[in-house]
Amino acid sequence: MLKTLIITVAITVGMAHPAIAEPAYPSKPIRLIVPFVPGGSTDVVARLLGAELKYELGQSVIVENKPGAGGNIGGDVVAKAAPDGYTLLLAAAGPTVINPSLYSKMPFDPITQLAPVTMLVREHNLMAINSSIPAKTLQEFIAYAKSRPNEINFGSPGNGSPAQLAGELFNQKSGLKMAHVAYKGSGAAVVDLMAGHISMMIDNMPALLPHIQSGKIRALAVPSERRAAAMPDVPTFKEAGMSDFIITAWKGVMVPAGTPPDVVAKLQTSIAKIMNKADMKKRMIEMGAEPAVNTPEQFGTIIKNETAWWAALVKSTGTKVE
Repeated sequence: MLKTLIITVAITVGMAHPAIAEPAYPSKPIRLIVPFVPGGSTDVVARLLGAELKYELGQSVIVENKPGAGGNIGGDVVAKAAPDGYTLLLAAAGPTVINPSLYSKMPFDPITQLAPVTMLVREHNLMAINSSIPAKTLQEFIAYAKSRPNEINFGSPGNGSPAQLAGELFNQKSGLKMAHVAYKGSGAAVVDLMAGHISMMIDNMPALLPHIQSGKIRALAVPSERRAAAMPDVPTFKEAGMSDFIITAWKGVMVPAGTPPDVVAKLQTSIAKIMNKADMKKRMIEMGAEPAVNTPEQFGTIIKNETAWWAALVKSTGTKVE
């Protein structure tokens, strides 16, 4: 009888204290991983987004730089994090859609181990040359380079970077054989471009724009479908006489695969609100980027399509990174 009474009391107490519900997301600080060094365009976008996201979500957003291996180290941190919405990746095109074809061994699979939230911006790339080179147009530069075989080179932020592949594609389409010079980041490459140690770069506009405005380097063309709002006087490659040369960069937000759909939806809605603000749009355009917020499904389709496109380019150029 006593045993029955104890059991009855235990059940009654248990019913009176139901399981405590999980707190609404987010209930603690969020990490935003940047897979590159501080100061670059990816880092700048991350910090602008993080500052605004703090107010939208009501939690601190801590930006952490995890550079290395062309962005693979930072991506791997997020791919292997708990899928709970508290670790975000400021994803860029290079690590996400190019590296799988470049690296013989990837530490993670961007398509199966990461989930798209939204694209943030499309960034214009830009072809720039040292200002001492007399060429004022794309065709004049090609003629100048052909008249000086083995003298003209191009730089990039590193082996296997989108900038290197853009330069290799330019070699193919122009008939040039410019040598590639790899640097550790866009900053070092731009310094040498201004000094004349390299002749040309095709890189994200934010890295080049301030030095073009100062007159230290010269812009020749943008490999985009249309001219960039930040530099409306610079023609597209097609306008400059080279068709089928379109290479744009992008930045977006991704989370570990398996993150609950309601968390992904809340992040997407919050980020879209931020990126659609007039002052944020203005800041992005000034950097040479254009807001391009979309849905997780749309972003996922772009990632899959661009992965295939870059794989073909990597194969045609024979570029590999161990």
